[in-house]
Amino acid sequence: MTRPITLFTGQWADLPFEEVCRLASQWGYDGLEIACWGDHFDVGLALADPGYVPRKLETLAKHDLKVWAISTHLVGQAVCDDPIDVRHQGILPARLWGTGDPEEVRRAAAEEVKDTARAARLLGVDTVIGFTGSSIWKAVAMFPPAPESMIDAGYQDFADRWNPILDVFDAEGVRFAHEVHPSEIAYDYHTTVRTLEAIGHRAAFGLNWDPSHMVWQDLDPAGFILDFADRIYHVDCKDAKVRTGNGRRGRLSSHLPWADLRRGWDFVSTGHGDVPWEDCFRALNAIGYAGPISIEWEDAGMDRLDGAPEALAFIQRLNAITPPAASFDAAFSAE
Repeated sequence: MTRPITLFTGQWADLPFEEVCRLASQWGYDGLEIACWGDHFDVGLALADPGYVPRKLETLAKHDLKVWAISTHLVGQAVCDDPIDVRHQGILPARLWGTGDPEEVRRAAAEEVKDTARAARLLGVDTVIGFTGSSIWKAVAMFPPAPESMIDAGYQDFADRWNPILDVFDAEGVRFAHEVHPSEIAYDYHTTVRTLEAIGHRAAFGLNWDPSHMVWQDLDPAGFILDFADRIYHVDCKDAKVRTGNGRRGRLSSHLPWADLRRGWDFVSTGHGDVPWEDCFRALNAIGYAGPISIEWEDAGMDRLDGAPEALAFIQRLNAITPPAASFDAAFSAE
């Protein structure tokens, strides 16, 4: 199918936006999924400076690139998280961190995500990708035992904090695509079902499908596409390699850093891991997904200047799979 292939700029935010545009264009990408950090996209400036968005669009056009989605992963994480701590201080701008008071941080993050919907509309895109955070991820382990009331309260907290945000998304005609991911309110099949139920399945809230977070949890990423066909609002292509089996490597990875071969799994460049990519693209075809395919490069053991163009070539071949106009066995019919 003909779907645009974009590069997610989150792992490239140390480079100037113009340089990332130059590289992506040189490699043959159709556009960017732009991160709202670094100098790539500043939500506050987009709303305050009438010339800011036109300048971004001019830079994209200069390199023959387009944009279909922007990312607020870092800010979205702080909307529901508990605890709020030094980890959040490390990913949030100082103006949102403020004094570090947890509830003030959550409220500031929520307002920023609302503004991101407004900025997306100015940019001409209708999808914002991000995380939600979670007040109950800390209870994912089975001890101390978490009472059911605590889990119920976590989903209610999510609904209470995100429904007002989604009201703004509705007003702006923009959708939020939540990345199903450990540490979020939805991280696997059953938590995704409950998350959608918590907000009444409202259309403003959908999913960013990223299979890298599924394979190491033993989830079926192609089946996930079929299960949530009407909620796949965006696609990120990232891979993961599972290395359990020697009796020492565990799925929780032992607090070891990325690329440490003692880990039970690791993110790797697209095409180098265990994602069943062809099954997944056939599933995307089956549900009629026609949106962008965004390559999210993460591999602590490979240079990104090698990984990004290689991943593009790999995905281009899969993206070219076109469903037939008629079933192959139609030729067997006597009629």
